[in-house]
Amino acid sequence: MHTLTVHEVSPLKPFHCLCCCSIRGSPWSFVRVHHVACLLLLVGGDGSEDASVRRPNFVLMMVDDLGIGDVGCYGNNTIRTPNIDRLAAEGVKLTQHIAAAPLCTPSRAAFMTGRYAIRSGMGSTGRVQVLLFLGGSGGLPPSETTFAKRLQQQGYTTGLVGKWHLGVNCERRGDHCHHPNQHGFSYFYGLPFTLFNDCVPGEGSDILADLQKTLRSFTIFLGIGLALVRRCGLLDISLRLLVVLFFISILATVLWLTPFKFIPTWNCILMRNQEVVEQPMVVETLPRRLLTEAQQFIKRNVDRPFLLFFSMAHIHTPLFRNPAFSGKSLHGLYGDNIEEVDWMIGKMTEMVDSLGLANNTLMYFTSDHGGHLEDSNSRVGQQGGWNSIYRGGKAMGGWEGGIRVPAIFRWPGRLAPGRVVHEPTSLMDLYPTLKYLAGDTQPDRHLDGFDLMPLLEGKIERSEHEFMFHYCGIYLNAVRWHPPGSDSVFKVHFFTPNFSPPGAGGCYHTHVCQCFGKHVTHHDPPLVFDLFQDPSESRPLSPETEPRYSEILAQTAKAVERHRNTLAIRQPPHDATGVSNQMTWEKILWKPWLQPCCGTFPFCGCKEDPSHSV
Repeated sequence: MHTLTVHEVSPLKPFHCLCCCSIRGSPWSFVRVHHVACLLLLVGGDGSEDASVRRPNFVLMMVDDLGIGDVGCYGNNTIRTPNIDRLAAEGVKLTQHIAAAPLCTPSRAAFMTGRYAIRSGMGSTGRVQVLLFLGGSGGLPPSETTFAKRLQQQGYTTGLVGKWHLGVNCERRGDHCHHPNQHGFSYFYGLPFTLFNDCVPGEGSDILADLQKTLRSFTIFLGIGLALVRRCGLLDISLRLLVVLFFISILATVLWLTPFKFIPTWNCILMRNQEVVEQPMVVETLPRRLLTEAQQFIKRNVDRPFLLFFSMAHIHTPLFRNPAFSGKSLHGLYGDNIEEVDWMIGKMTEMVDSLGLANNTLMYFTSDHGGHLEDSNSRVGQQGGWNSIYRGGKAMGGWEGGIRVPAIFRWPGRLAPGRVVHEPTSLMDLYPTLKYLAGDTQPDRHLDGFDLMPLLEGKIERSEHEFMFHYCGIYLNAVRWHPPGSDSVFKVHFFTPNFSPPGAGGCYHTHVCQCFGKHVTHHDPPLVFDLFQDPSESRPLSPETEPRYSEILAQTAKAVERHRNTLAIRQPPHDATGVSNQMTWEKILWKPWLQPCCGTFPFCGCKEDPSHSV
């Protein structure tokens, strides 16, 4: 059975007391009480709040790599998503909900903090734009503040079930400086990393595959070369020197092969709080286990205010092969996975409703960024999402297809059913929205999001986002301007990725697009589009076609200057915020002393005991 610890008993802020207790079965091992009110609460009550004054619960559900065109209520009429469609019918649907980055790590950092990823050092300067190894030292800095941490301080019980992908350790195995528990989540169960192809035999590798190929070829060439030099007498090399060189080459091979050969063991793991419970994880049963954990978290906390972030492993490749859904959709394995996602969303909604929590629970459904257009193979076909009419996709900078995502809010009795909002909004808006609803009025650092409740409730018609800034790594890629009093939403692109092969709609040669050097084309003057008239970004504006053309460039230039003034200028190795850059090679690459492990490193391996699951 699951063991309830102090991590899941949040301080009850309204009573201004601290109740430190540890529950290991029964009875309580100790209770330390600092105030009489707290003692009375423990003796005479169950810790629940009065229903008349109880603060709302939050259930946030995020799919990985879901395209906005994959969902029925956003225009897909072939993939069946009745449960997601029901959420939209019973709540508010946003049609211009924007991720702060087109890739997992920076987008999720911005979502959690309400700030652009560059402010927390989570923007990349080079080819690697996401964390690649659990044994790396990069991650969301301990100094950052997440919405979970703010709600925890308000007495909420907070849980994360599913994907994290924002780092684990800093300096030694077990310091857990980047771990969800250190960032405000009382309870964590899931993937501290993400689901990669490497996690399933036969699916290939997502981790620096070209580098692996180069190192493998170099090793073979070096071995054969040494043998030929000695055999053919091309150089006068003593047998002793040859043996030394041979062992050096073996050592070099081990050094590069160890991180890559055992990626399933290093990266594909499950943790419960700070304990590794499965290494490598069994992927086939992962969706069921994550869903069960999310449901049980809600059940355990039905009598206290809670925040649950259900961060799903779907639909990042490798795709799941659940027999209950295989062959059921019209879009092959990818469509089967979407329909499984919809079923899981339905189960989460059913859980909230069956416990009588619907009228006091804000439910939110979204994706971390757009679908991955280049992800396909000859066996399965297309494995990435469909981004509807929008240009581009995952990892394509500021193109709309990579950053415009589905977003639905449901709160019966508070939000009018069937409402649709077309104004620009952001995943970063969740942070200030949750703060407001939790009653958090304490000062905060600079935020880039805004409280969405006035817009969701129809109290205002205009978004507070007059400008949005679209980053590709640390590079400002594009700016969105929604002029006051206008329906237009202008997008100004300073550079765009170079698609390959020429004429394609993505970077098929490199699998993902890059943000720098020969991989991009800079535009002077910038490319300008009006998303209201041209949502597909197919017709660039010019002074001849747009009377406000000069004003658009002037206003966005001023906005960029104001935005950059909010960033404290620093010199490398610190980024523009003064925070150490978390996405450097030094922080990303695998370090054996940081590798999470069940057992004695390097002999890591364990299977989750079903009796310990909730």
